[in-house]
Amino acid sequence: MNGIIDAGGGLRGIYGAGVLDYCLDKGIKFDYCIGVSAGSANMASFLAGQKERNCKYYMEYSFRKKYMGFDNMLHTGSYLNLDYIYGELSAKDGENPLDFDAFSRSESIMKVVALNAETGETIYFDKSDMSQDNYDILKASSCIPVFCEPYTVKGVPCFDGGLADPVPVEKAFADGCGKVVVVLTKPRDFIRKQKSDARLARILKHKYPKAAESLMLRYKKYNSEVALAKKYESAGKAVIIAPDNCCGMKTLTKDKKRLEEMYAKGYKDAEAITPFLKP
Repeated sequence: MNGIIDAGGGLRGIYGAGVLDYCLDKGIKFDYCIGVSAGSANMASFLAGQKERNCKYYMEYSFRKKYMGFDNMLHTGSYLNLDYIYGELSAKDGENPLDFDAFSRSESIMKVVALNAETGETIYFDKSDMSQDNYDILKASSCIPVFCEPYTVKGVPCFDGGLADPVPVEKAFADGCGKVVVVLTKPRDFIRKQKSDARLARILKHKYPKAAESLMLRYKKYNSEVALAKKYESAGKAVIIAPDNCCGMKTLTKDKKRLEEMYAKGYKDAEAITPFLKP
């Protein structure tokens, strides 16, 4: 069983969108797809066969005040308007709907990673947790702590999957994958530091202490999981697709030129997938 992981990374996720669009162009399919944060939305469009759909979200919609901004935070407590992104825009009668019928017909397994904000436990949602115009699991996986209030799914408040299982390599192999493509949105040798997470964790701990603990440990999880991916890569069981640089982009950087560069990098770097998947 061949698998693919999209680790997301806010607007840097356009790199993963480029990778997946290359796969659509070349007819490359995966038996198992697991998405984290923005990577989960990329995966949904990929399984629906909607090339370049996600590009509009990164390149066009993200510049709208209703999509993200401090006005949203002032009125709702969340910088990202997840109901607008994965509801109003993505619904059947929305501006850029997910083709849910095509998504449902896909035979691929899909997993979406999120964090239980109250317990700090990892949640792995799947396709059965989605239905037409109910894309709450994508909202949950993309819910950045401190910048957003937790998003509730089936009574469980959730935060971004990057706090729980940022690069779910072990999960993919445990679920039966024989080969895995690992898509990162930072360079493969990037070492995550605790410093920036620690500042946010101090704010978060007052309301969600367990989630704050997960945020404090994210750097360790990320670094160890990338190291594990490299071990699998050395054994011929994984390939890491990652940009040589981030084009100056951080998680919420809105810059069209840089976004275009990241997408192009993802599309180009995805060329390594074809030889890797050959028997």
